[in-house]
Amino acid sequence: MTLFLDRDHIRRLLCMEDLIPAMEQALKDFSAGCVQQPLRTVLAAEPPGGYCYVMPALADAIGVKIVTLYPGNAEKGLPTHMATIFLMDRETGAPLAVMDGGLITEMRTAAVSAAATRLLAAGDAKVLAILGSGAQARSHYEALRLVRDFEDVRVWSRTPAHAQAFAADIGARAVSAEEAVRGADVVVTATCATEPVLKGEWLKPGCHVNAVGAPRPDWRELDDTVMESVLFVDSRTGALAESGDVILSGAPVYAEIGEALAGKVPSRQGETTVFKSLGMAVEDVAAASLVYRLACARKSEGN
Repeated sequence: MTLFLDRDHIRRLLCMEDLIPAMEQALKDFSAGCVQQPLRTVLAAEPPGGYCYVMPALADAIGVKIVTLYPGNAEKGLPTHMATIFLMDRETGAPLAVMDGGLITEMRTAAVSAAATRLLAAGDAKVLAILGSGAQARSHYEALRLVRDFEDVRVWSRTPAHAQAFAADIGARAVSAEEAVRGADVVVTATCATEPVLKGEWLKPGCHVNAVGAPRPDWRELDDTVMESVLFVDSRTGALAESGDVILSGAPVYAEIGEALAGKVPSRQGETTVFKSLGMAVEDVAAASLVYRLACARKSEGN
């Protein structure tokens, strides 16, 4: 029987403590060539200025995520990202589950950044800067505090009221972007920016940056100076086709994060590092498979 899992059901099943190691394995599998994953298909809805992405992958299961990105939704009080994930059995192609992909997208993106941060950030990192105040900003705070013991968290958003509310919720300080970043050990950029919001001159030597916004080839969150850092990506092919930060800066990719997690290249911890994360279908399939297994186990216990 096909399972239908909504956001609340997924929230009850999925936790970061389980998801982070699942994402580490998915990233290693991808970089080892164990995954079939074409570039996502993108449809532009003009007007009003939205995008629809179709993201398939074949790993332990077959999955497809359909996700929309409508930056203008923020002004309407609606999510900027909405998604649905379809999970199928690898052996038979039978449908296993249809599930809300919004929460999974929020959590798996942050879990991937947590895996990168655990590997690349200084072991004694104490100061976290978050540029952005939406769902990804909140999810990153929840994930990153599991891999580093932060004592000072600083928040910036282009909407000061949102920054103040987010900061109050998590016990952080709402400040300017420069104040947030200067002296920070770990920086997160989770915005809908199309022009750079993070300047390299603000970065502390040896800090680590997780950049998860700007998913279009003509959008940027990071200036050229930031991109002079040691650059990790989730997928070389994806970054060179879709990341404006990578394409427009001409920055060389040092490695895929899966290669570093597998120990195939040095992590370069101690140097200033950037992890440019576009998000991959294999992450969604791995997360959805985990949710499906947890749901089946819960159902079995209930019987």
